[in-house]
Amino acid sequence: MKLGLHREGNNVIPVFFILIIALLYGLHYVIPFEGIGMYALIILDLAGFIFFGMVVSFFRYPIFEVQKDPKHFMAPADGEVVVIEKVMETEYFNEERLQVSIFMSPFNTHMNRYPISGKLKYFKYHPGKFLVAWHPKSSTLNERTTFVVENETTSVLFRQIAGAVARRIRWYDKEGDTITQGDELGFIKFGSRVDLFLPLDAKVNVVLKQQVRAGKDIIAKLD
Repeated sequence: MKLGLHREGNNVIPVFFILIIALLYGLHYVIPFEGIGMYALIILDLAGFIFFGMVVSFFRYPIFEVQKDPKHFMAPADGEVVVIEKVMETEYFNEERLQVSIFMSPFNTHMNRYPISGKLKYFKYHPGKFLVAWHPKSSTLNERTTFVVENETTSVLFRQIAGAVARRIRWYDKEGDTITQGDELGFIKFGSRVDLFLPLDAKVNVVLKQQVRAGKDIIAKLD
């Protein structure tokens, strides 16, 4: 497996680099490089470059071949499983579904992938609030996107949800497009969550607090 830098970082990374260099240059200009000031500047320089390294790391993404399976619902995001429950889905299906939610911390990769292959039957962008991603109402009140992918065997609804830090959601396809399992669907900048709403006959393959990887781990299976 190889690592690459996601295109969503093409504008963000240079801006952060310039800001950090400008800030550090200004500090070196006003703080004398001697005595306590010298140690303070060294610490600030290290902190600045560590922070820049974290920004670059945020936009990394793994490059690998997805092992596709029509009976599997692949993880759409890297992160921790924080919800597994039966709920009433009211935006599209208007029926009970199995909800599995994955929380992405700032240390996870944030490229999202399609859990199944099929046709993108429904898409909608919802403007909203920026509650913390683990808030129970973030699924319905926060800024979010909703996707529904259907094929001849099954269907799934999933949402990209912005959080208190994540303030920008990106997506790359439109209603009617043909979707391939494991392909990139979008990106959420700086930490948030993805919800999956699975059919009731799906057999959940994960447990709460489990760490999963997009396009690698199987969230649920069909018989």
